[in-house]
Amino acid sequence: MLLIRTRRRKAAALAAAAVLAGLAAPSLTASPATATTTTNSDYDATYYKDAVGKTGTSLKSSLHTIISDQTKLSYSAVWDALKATDEDPDDSGNVILLYSGVSRSKSLNGGDTGDWNREHVWAKSHGDFGTSTGPGTDIHHLRPSDVRVNSVRGNKDFDNGGSAVSEGGGSLTDSDSFEPRDAVKGDVARMIFYMAVRYEGGDGFADLEVNGQVDNGSNPYIGKLSVLKAWNDEDPPDPFEEHRNQVIYDNYQHNRNPFVDHPEWVESIW
Repeated sequence: MLLIRTRRRKAAALAAAAVLAGLAAPSLTASPATATTTTNSDYDATYYKDAVGKTGTSLKSSLHTIISDQTKLSYSAVWDALKATDEDPDDSGNVILLYSGVSRSKSLNGGDTGDWNREHVWAKSHGDFGTSTGPGTDIHHLRPSDVRVNSVRGNKDFDNGGSAVSEGGGSLTDSDSFEPRDAVKGDVARMIFYMAVRYEGGDGFADLEVNGQVDNGSNPYIGKLSVLKAWNDEDPPDPFEEHRNQVIYDNYQHNRNPFVDHPEWVESIW
């Protein structure tokens, strides 16, 4: 049985945390996770024990320390990692592409039209970290994406609005921003918030921060904060995202995205 934690939704946690503590999220059937069942409270007592009960800058600092303890991958190793983390639960030979939602053969990884490539959700030019081991290879924000759709997104910030992206699964774009399809808006937001906590400028890379604007260019910022917070609320973690977090923790980086486990911590920090 796959290791899937209890889904904690922000609103429900505020209204009925005691009831939700006993509910289990449905399990998926594909990919390599440890055969154990756990809950939020298990991680709160162990992995997150130094963060539980804190808010604001204190919470952010504690989470930074916790998630910075990780195994780092090379950029070439990311290919195989994504084939496991983003495996289609209905077809073990495919991965699910982030922005389009298309299921595509794992073997079609590359740079040609019809292939999928490694999308940096926190655009690598926002902080100029490229594909360096560290933020450039952190699979908590690297996802499979259709080559052409990835090119349309480019290094744009995230915001609502724009025109439809061809074969983009409902994604929209304009001159300075990109809006992913509804089913992954929260996923995108939580990846961005993870990066802003994980990379604070103390390890030779830029201090990544979320701000309230778009068109940030090469600055180590990504927006739009208010929109990303709304997406986090509107699209809570689903089994695919939770399973992905678990596979990264068990088999690859051995750290977690705390906002998948505790989406309410976004509001506590920002």
